[in-house]
Amino acid sequence: MATCIDTCRTGKTQEDDCRFYCTKNFFRPGYSLNRKIHHTQTEEDDVWIKMLEEAMSDVEQEPILSDYYYASITSHRSLASALAHILSVKLSNSNLQSKTLFELFISVLEERPEIIESTKRDLIAVKERDPACISYVHCFLGFKGFLACQAHRIAHQLWKQKRKIVALLIQNRVSEAFAVDVHPGAEIGKGILLDHATGVVIGETAVVGDNVSILHGVTLGGTGKQSGDRHPKIGDGVLIGAGTCILGNIKIGEGAKIGSGSVVVKDVPPRTTAVGNPARLIGGKENPRKLDKVPPGLRMDQTSYITEWSDYVI
Repeated sequence: MATCIDTCRTGKTQEDDCRFYCTKNFFRPGYSLNRKIHHTQTEEDDVWIKMLEEAMSDVEQEPILSDYYYASITSHRSLASALAHILSVKLSNSNLQSKTLFELFISVLEERPEIIESTKRDLIAVKERDPACISYVHCFLGFKGFLACQAHRIAHQLWKQKRKIVALLIQNRVSEAFAVDVHPGAEIGKGILLDHATGVVIGETAVVGDNVSILHGVTLGGTGKQSGDRHPKIGDGVLIGAGTCILGNIKIGEGAKIGSGSVVVKDVPPRTTAVGNPARLIGGKENPRKLDKVPPGLRMDQTSYITEWSDYVI
């Protein structure tokens, strides 16, 4: 394994060499990654190294996964390469080879390194907000909401480059593979959690801010009566509950919360809660109850509004 990796070791930075050293020694008995890694300062910088550590631990527990982990994570020199690989495998089919997709994806990721910075923020978001996520590797290999979001980031870049045909092809393959349908024209921020993600639909002119959490079955759609700029604009730190429809070119203010199953067709002020069909504000339109300063997209509290909204008791 080490010989195979050594053949491509040329022209890399000191940081690349450190990561290479970790990968090369991946299966050496008694080796500890913790002894060799001193150059990272922040959680964001540490994500890729942490993934290598987690991969080693997983393979020690389940040796049957060694080939899968090697192909998916430990044979790669960077997070960008590993991401291009996993997406190319997930989105390929008999007529669209994974090698073709890998070359396309890695070219975009290397050209636009800010995409990988967003990927790191997304990994951290999932790990912090989803109690079902046991590790970065767990998310990276198996969370389709995360994978769909990263595929969209690549498709969006291609869309901006006027490569609309291939961008729409990626959208189609993501929809088929992950049951998540995000138009490549949509703008999505960093630190995004698409929890479960099945049935999420995001339209062409939608904008999603940073640190937003969206559950399954959410639609950010048009009203069917408009053209042009016709989709919702979601502020930073918003939480959107499962099964919600937000329709039209409306604004959901920063730090707002949308209750599950709601249908929203009007603007929602910042740090307020809207729930129902049609949605109404907790506390009323004139004096809506304000949420605290911790964004609900981070807090992930989906039920605190219920006692104030309804007297229904089981």
